[in-house]
Amino acid sequence: MLLRIAAALVAMCTLLTAHTAPSPAQPAPQPGQPAPDFTLADSTGSPIKLSAYKGKVVLLDFWATWCGGCKVEIPWYVEFQNKYRNDGLVAIGVSMDDDGWKSVKPFLEAHKLNYPVVIANQDLANRYGGLTSLPMTLLIDRSGKIAESHAGMVNKDAFENKIKALLQENPAR
Repeated sequence: MLLRIAAALVAMCTLLTAHTAPSPAQPAPQPGQPAPDFTLADSTGSPIKLSAYKGKVVLLDFWATWCGGCKVEIPWYVEFQNKYRNDGLVAIGVSMDDDGWKSVKPFLEAHKLNYPVVIANQDLANRYGGLTSLPMTLLIDRSGKIAESHAGMVNKDAFENKIKALLQENPAR
């Protein structure tokens, strides 16, 4: 039953046509390719630059406040951040909410995320293949290459195992 509910939540998270790009999206980056870099401000106005996390394993989560599957996954990512931060994991949330901080700041206050969140712009969405559905979660290895790309809700245990495996590769010194 829980799996059927989760599947329904994921199905509801397909992005609306309002996210169609004025310019065509590039093909989604594939595992083994470098993750497209970006610099965006977090909720405090501090810049978050993806490439600054080279040497860490990055969990990059594209989500929205209205996405049911995203709301299921976010507590898992908070847990992973707590559990593996000292081993070299960094989670970054990328909100796809059309109204930006207007929706996201109240969500962050209510849910107490322990990792930075930025608001995507259309250019970033295009560089990640247009992001036609949410959630979309990537694992980026310590060299900055995409190790895993997952559309829809992840399987928590399997995803955690992938995180642990990546953390074992060239562990933080």
